[in-house]
Amino acid sequence: MFDLSGKVALVTGGSRGIGRATCVALAARGAHVIVGYVQGEAQASETLAKLVEAGGKGETLRIDAAQFAQSEEAVLQVAKLHGRLDILVVSAGISLDALLIRMKEEDLDRTLAVNLKGAIAAAKGAVKTMVKQRKGRVIFISSVIGEGGNPGQTAYAASKAALLGVTKSLAKEYAARNVTINAITPGYVRTDMTQALSEEQRTAMLANVPMGRPAEAEDVAAAVVFLASDEAGYITGQALRVNGGMYV
Repeated sequence: MFDLSGKVALVTGGSRGIGRATCVALAARGAHVIVGYVQGEAQASETLAKLVEAGGKGETLRIDAAQFAQSEEAVLQVAKLHGRLDILVVSAGISLDALLIRMKEEDLDRTLAVNLKGAIAAAKGAVKTMVKQRKGRVIFISSVIGEGGNPGQTAYAASKAALLGVTKSLAKEYAARNVTINAITPGYVRTDMTQALSEEQRTAMLANVPMGRPAEAEDVAAAVVFLASDEAGYITGQALRVNGGMYV
């Protein structure tokens, strides 16, 4: 079950956090994994080493999600190099938080460029290949913030909520070609990003999680593996909530 042997997978934002855990999980199931990164080349290499330790194989690739054309072209080059692309996981993302009255236009623009436009560009490149194959999986990593909102995260919430609309639209466009498009909306996940928050902020977040603990990146990665598998072939246009009951 959930065998990904022979599949080619590309994970953007694969150098750390959820992206890293996803790369390792996909590789452990047999996929050849391309670890996408933009600045953390050393971290991407660490991810590659971890997935090799898990018995997998792969490579690293620089993808700048903030550059629409470059992002699309990088995905197309992966398909050209390997002769196929079966799985795209869009995990690259940033959060430039501020209350609305203090938010800078350039921060809003960059957040949307990376989290939304970059995701659409990558999906565009993937779908071009997957339609020809008449099979493929695109999985966006959205967020519980895109569903429930959060003070000080207007730009981030807007970008992640928009991904859910993208998911539904693309699912309807390509379902007939056996290309599924889904999203995952993680809640409070123990990553470098959340660990950088103050103890007070982390305690407040945890108080809203009925399960009483943050998710590990591996919890989200397990959901990705499921949606990427043949067993999830009749699921499309959905947002899978991995949030411990934080938002239902």
